[in-house]
Amino acid sequence: MSAREAAYERPFYVLLGPDGAGKSSVMAEVGARLPGWRMLSTDNAFLGPEHELVRRLRRHVVEDVLPNLGTSYSADFLASLLQTAVVHLKDQVGCQDGDVPLLMDSYYYKILAKCRLAGVGSNPMYSWWRSFPQPRAVVYLDVSAASAWRRSAEGARLNPLEYFGEHPEWLGFESFQKSLRKLMLEEVRDVPVTIIEERPSVGRTVDAVVEVLTS
Repeated sequence: MSAREAAYERPFYVLLGPDGAGKSSVMAEVGARLPGWRMLSTDNAFLGPEHELVRRLRRHVVEDVLPNLGTSYSADFLASLLQTAVVHLKDQVGCQDGDVPLLMDSYYYKILAKCRLAGVGSNPMYSWWRSFPQPRAVVYLDVSAASAWRRSAEGARLNPLEYFGEHPEWLGFESFQKSLRKLMLEEVRDVPVTIIEERPSVGRTVDAVVEVLTS
């Protein structure tokens, strides 16, 4: 086994949840409370200057591809771009020091579920993603669709991969989020999962996450 392959054997954890669950806020606070841990994400706040390309690709997906999905760009093209985020996260697992515990945002689980909901029912990429190293455990942040809808300013902050329909409306959002939750939990059915129910504050949610990670 090469050093790179051995690196992928190290344990890591995945923080998963539907849109509006507050994963980015929770990860930022977990990182502050557990400074010995490394937070892995494609969110801008967690990307260094050496990964500016990942930041740009994410921006182009939201600003250029999603508004023109089904016209200028196909669902398969979207899935191909989203794969860059999946591979980046997988690569980052192999780049870390062996003694640094890792918490990763969503991994491929959420992207795969969203690709399926966007119309990519099957794709050879899925089999490759599923062959990637699996986490020691998944921490799933649950949130009601009603709370997530309020956090999105009643749809004003949503992108087209967060609801069904041509425009962000409550029924399309609720239906999409229920389907997303079902597919994500289906995807992680063979991994230990701790579901953290919705808490009244980020701090209380972080308390629960930290307890799982350090137990």
